[in-house]
Amino acid sequence: METIYQGMYITVLIILALMLFACLIRAVKGPRIADRIVAVNMMGTMVMVMIAVLSLMLKEGFLVDICLIYAMVSFLAVIVISKVYIGVYEEKRHNHESKNKEIDVKGEETHGNT
Repeated sequence: METIYQGMYITVLIILALMLFACLIRAVKGPRIADRIVAVNMMGTMVMVMIAVLSLMLKEGFLVDICLIYAMVSFLAVIVISKVYIGVYEEKRHNHESKNKEIDVKGEETHGNT
């Protein structure tokens, strides 16, 4: 029975590794920042599952604690990346609106003088 469990654990780890590689490709290719953030979050979740499976396979309880710590770090990383992305987006939008206002003001000045 133990060999069946070991084979199942190894199979699950291989499948998760392939899925992790697919998420890595999505994180690199994009095309949008939101796609990359979701891919990074999914990669963190899959790594947590892999650590949990390793904990069962190796019969080591401390790996579950590492999995929980990794979950907290992964969550914080996604929150920070999201905040940075929102800040960059807001700054670009503000700069774009400022440029549009400047163009409108210059257009009215030149149009009013002729």
